[in-house]
Formats: sequence, C-alpha cells, structure tokens
Amino acid sequence: MNLPSELKYTKDHEWIRVEGDNIAVVGITDFAQGELGEIVYVEVESVGETLTKEAIFGTIEAVKTTSDLFMPVSGKVIEFNSAIDGSGGDDPTLVNSDPYDKGWIIKVEMSDPSEINELLDAGAYSELVG
Repeated sequence: MNLPSELKYTKDHEWIRVEGDNIAVVGITDFAQGELGEIVYVEVESVGETLTKEAIFGTIEAVKTTSDLFMPVSGKVIEFNSAIDGSGGDDPTLVNSDPYDKGWIIKVEMSDPSEINELLDAGAYSELVG
C-alpha cells in the first residue's frame, strides 16, 4: 500500500496535500481505491460552496458500491479535477491508477489551515487500516 509521508490522511480515507498558504488538494487513498474497486464515476457538485470539516463534498461510484466523499478540512471547494469527471471521455479510473497525483479529486481554499494538524500522518493512517 502506497502512503506518501508528505500527505495527511483522514479516518474516512481521504488524503490532503497543502499547496501554498491556504490551498489544498484532496483525493482518496490507495487503500480506499483498492477497497472500492474499479471507479466508474466521481460526482462533485459542491464547487463554489464553503463546507465544514467532515461535510460531504461528493460521491464516488465503483462497480460494486457508491461512497460519500468527506472534507478533510473546512473551506471552499474551488476546483474539481476535470480529468476524472467521466463525461466527455475523461477517465475516472485515474483515481485507481494514480490516486495521489493525476487522480486527485478537488482543490480547496482552506478557511482554517490549522485543521491540518488534527489529521493523521502516514504512520497513524497505516495503523488505522492495518
């Protein structure tokens, strides 16, 4: 299982990478994509909305199941990764093949960057998923 040490993680299997002072990139972990199986659709209708930490920002649909996606920190959803949109020939399976790079899901303008400190590091997340 791939767990980049520079990322932070949630108990709900999202990862977050801070870019600059208050922008963060969010996706699901390698563990989560493996548990879900082949991703067929990612839906994010919260672009432009300000959401609180742990609020649902979208859903991810796999062949076997659909799961909610949760905000790791409070903030405004400013971008959805169009490469995984699934419409217009884009490829949602990038979440499976490259969950920490090309398969990112949203960008967030954080309203309270200190919330990052409440998230799990790679070691703690690894213990959580066993």
